[in-house]
Amino acid sequence: MKHRPLLVAGAVLVLLALAWGVAIRLRGPAMEGYEVVSRPLVQTVVATGRVVAVSRAQVGSAVTGVVVERRVQEGDTVQPGDVLAVLRADDLEAAVREAEAAVAGLRQSARPQAQAAVREAEARLAQASRGVQRRRELFARQLIAHETLEQAVQAETVARTAAEQARLAARSLAAGNPDEAAARARLANARAQLAKTTLRAEVAGTVLTRNVEPGDLVQPGRVLFEIARAGATEVLVPLDEKNLQVLAIGQKAVCIADAYPSRPFPAEVSFIAPSVDPQRGSVDIRLTVSPVPDFLRQDMTVSVNVETGRRDRAVVVPNDALGEVAGDSAWVWRVEDGRAVRRDVELGLRGLTLTEVAAGLAPGDWILADAQAGLAPGDRVRVVPAGLPVDASASSTRNELPARLD
Repeated sequence: MKHRPLLVAGAVLVLLALAWGVAIRLRGPAMEGYEVVSRPLVQTVVATGRVVAVSRAQVGSAVTGVVVERRVQEGDTVQPGDVLAVLRADDLEAAVREAEAAVAGLRQSARPQAQAAVREAEARLAQASRGVQRRRELFARQLIAHETLEQAVQAETVARTAAEQARLAARSLAAGNPDEAAARARLANARAQLAKTTLRAEVAGTVLTRNVEPGDLVQPGRVLFEIARAGATEVLVPLDEKNLQVLAIGQKAVCIADAYPSRPFPAEVSFIAPSVDPQRGSVDIRLTVSPVPDFLRQDMTVSVNVETGRRDRAVVVPNDALGEVAGDSAWVWRVEDGRAVRRDVELGLRGLTLTEVAAGLAPGDWILADAQAGLAPGDRVRVVPAGLPVDASASSTRNELPARLD
C-alpha cells in the first residue's frame, strides 16, 4: 500500500507525456515560415560585361614596306593626321622620280623642241612661197618652163603640210594637253602611293594595341594599330534571352569594375541587339557610361546591376517559398488554421531574393519557407517565424530565383 501513490503519480506522468506527444503530433511538425508583408521592391538583372569603346579603328598599311620609325605606343592619345609609323618603300620612291622626270621632260625638252620645229617649218614654208612667186613672174615672162613652176608649187604645198604638222605637234605639247595631263596624273598617283608609307591616324582616340616595330616588313591586310575612338564609353553585356521581356532602352544600371569594387558608377541601357546568338542563347546589350570614371580601361570586367522594375509597395514573398515557377505562375504552402494549404499565386516583379505576388496572397498571411517540404495538402504544421531577407546578400533563402545571368 505504501507504493500505491508513487505508482499513481508515475502513471499520471506517463499519461501526461502521451497526451503531450499526441497533442504535438496533432499540431504537426515545426517548420520555418514567413509572414507576407507589403514593402518596396526593386527588380534587377545582374550580369557581367566588359568595357568597350563605341567603335574601334584598325590601322594597317596599304603598301608593302619596311618600318623605319614607330611614333606611338599603347595608351597614347592621337588626333586625326598624327603620324603613327613611317615605312621605307624604295620602289615607290623610284616611281615618283620616274614620273617627275617624265613631267620635267615634257616641260623642259619636248615642248621647246616642238616650238623650234614649228619655227623651222614656217620658215621653210615662207621660203617655198617666195620661190613660187618668183617662178610665176619668170613664167609670165616666158623665161622658164611650166614644169618648173609646177615643181615650185608642189614644194610649197609640202612645206605648208609640214608646217601644219609641226603646229599640231606643238599644240599637243602645250600646257594642259592630254599627254601632260596623263604624265601629271601618273606623278600624282606615284606620290599618293609614296604618301601611304607614312601611316597616320584617321580618328581621334586612344591607341589600344601596336603590332609593329622598326625593322618589320609590313604588307596590306595586316593590322598594325588599333585605336579606340574618342567619345562615349560603353559596357557590353551578354544576357540570357529569357530576360528580354524585362529589358528596355533607358533603364538605369549600377556598374562595378572588378578592379575597383569600392567605386560603383552609373550607366544606362542604350542598345539591345536585334538578334539572339543561337549558339549561346544570349542577346547583347550596351550600357552608356556618363560620366566616364578615370579608372576605366578597355576590356575591363564589370559587374552590372540593371534596374528593370520598381514598386513602392508590393506584396512580397521570399523566392525559396515559391514552388514550380512557370512564367508568372507559382504556388506556395499557405498555413490556414494550423494546416498546410497549397495556394496558386500570380507573380509580378522578381528581385534577387523577393518576388511580388500580384494575386493569391495578402499581407498578414503565413506561408512556409520551404516549398519543397514534402507535405500533402491538409497536413498539420507549426510555423516558426523566420525573418524576410532584406537585400540581395541575405542568406536566409535556400532556393533563390534571382533574375541573374552570368
